[in-house]
Amino acid sequence: DAKRESFWALLLNQKHRLLKSEKISEGSLTMTLVHPREAFLPAVRESAAAVIFVHNHPSGDPEPSVDDYNLTVRLIECGDLLGIRVVDHIVLGDHSYVSLRDRGAFRQK
Repeated sequence: DAKRESFWALLLNQKHRLLKSEKISEGSLTMTLVHPREAFLPAVRESAAAVIFVHNHPSGDPEPSVDDYNLTVRLIECGDLLGIRVVDHIVLGDHSYVSLRDRGAFRQK
């Protein structure tokens, strides 16, 4: 449902081939709540080596919010602790997308 914000995990193997995609949460027109515990649960359950997180912006504008950047940093930190690489966090709009990796959210500390 493109009228609600949905958050997905694309679970990847060691060679970054797709194992499975799983919806983590679905929210309202403007937000969805995502807790790292729920975000990584499918990856742990499926023994995924890596994950790409994806969510949509029902407004059609894929420009990431400050909350999107903050969540990405938290997910990267949690993934590091779990040994699951976060490859990217992608925000989908109507006709385009934004990669938070390309936007610098994955810079090393």
